[in-house]
Order: sequence, then C-alpha cells, then structure tokens
Amino acid sequence: MSVLELRDVHRTHGQGATEVHALRGVSIAVAPGELVAVMGPSGSGKSTLLNLAGGLDSPTSGSVVIEGVDLGTLNRSGLAGLRRRRLGYVFQDLNLLASLTAAENIALPLELDGVAPRKARPQAEAALIEVGLDGYAERFPDEMSGGQQQRVAIARALVGQRRLMLADEPTGALDSQTGEAVLRLLRSKVDAGAAAVLVTHEARHAAWADRVIFLRDGVVVDTSVGSADAAALLETAG
Repeated sequence: MSVLELRDVHRTHGQGATEVHALRGVSIAVAPGELVAVMGPSGSGKSTLLNLAGGLDSPTSGSVVIEGVDLGTLNRSGLAGLRRRRLGYVFQDLNLLASLTAAENIALPLELDGVAPRKARPQAEAALIEVGLDGYAERFPDEMSGGQQQRVAIARALVGQRRLMLADEPTGALDSQTGEAVLRLLRSKVDAGAAAVLVTHEARHAAWADRVIFLRDGVVVDTSVGSADAAALLETAG
C-alpha cells in the first residue's frame, strides 16, 4: 500500500475573473521507503501539493489518501489526529515556539496526542541525539544557530511513529554543508521505511530522491525515475 496517494487532484482558488487553477488533475503515489522530490518554477503548484498532502488544505475535487484513509472522510479532530500521529512536516520557516526549549518543542506533538510528559521527554531527547544535538535539550531557539534550529525542526517532524514526511524547501536558509546533513538525515529515515515528499528548486537536492516530479502550471509535465535528469528538467522549464 502506498503511504500517500493524490488521485486526480484539482485545487482552484477564487472564482470568475480571479480564478486560479493551482493544481489540475495531479495523480501521484509515494511508497514506503521512497523519497519523491517535487520541482518546478514559482507558481507551479509545489506548495499547494504539499499542503494538500499534509491535510492543511482540501482539494476542490479528487482525493488525498494516507495509508488507505481518504482525508476527505475525516472530521476536523480526526484529521488533526492523523496529522499528529502519521505526518512530519518540516516548514521552511521552522515554526519553533520561542518560549519552549528544544526538547519541549519536539515533545509537544506527542503530548498533544496524549503521551505523558515523562514518556515524551525521553523520545524528544533521543530524537535530538539522532540529529546530532546531544546536550541541546534545554536550549531555546534563540540560543541556537539556524542550522541547529533546523535540526530541531527535523527532529520534531520525525519523533514518534511518523510514516510520511513532508519537507518544504527545508534547506533554503542553510549553508550548503548543513543543508547536505539535513538531506542525509531525511534520506536515512526514508531508507528505514518512511515515505517523504521534498519540495525543492535545486537539482543537487533532488539528487537525494528516488523520483523527481516536475510541475508546471499545476500539471505534472515530467517524471524522472532516479535523479540524474533533475538538472535537465529544470532546463526544459523555460
């Protein structure tokens, strides 16, 4: 079973003269152990696709299915529960809470899902060790570098039984060395059996993916199995 499926998904914003077709009949499936990169020019629908995959937005038509569950059949609490338990979302702007320490930021989604703090804390500390931040549990976001904050955000996305990771330009604000480390970690989680969708505009980042999907004007215009053709896809975007 695929971890994520988008089935003939359309997303339209506005009406009449202001109508914008962000996605037009997009169908993709992402299997366990697969990292899919999504590329395309600005306005091609990349972020819309990621928001739909994460249940942060709803399609105008079509369906989004995560491990056999159609998100359109869930009520608000059911959708929130599914996102907490199965999805890890790495935002470009991190969305760390400044008033919480690194460990508290990572433990928060677990605690919101009913895990007792005494059980959530060890999981958060283990996640920090996994991203190379042993000893940073009590540091606040403003006491860490941008790269360290990004690793905390990655740890928060991976803690618990997350089956699907969605990453929106996760290395956009990082230096190349730190960015490569983040992608290496994401790749390792996928190799361990998770599924991931990475939105990126850089061919060298798409090189970590098993498959590259290229969007233009809300339509899948090309797919590359393996990443060797990622640069060529960019060149054909016009």
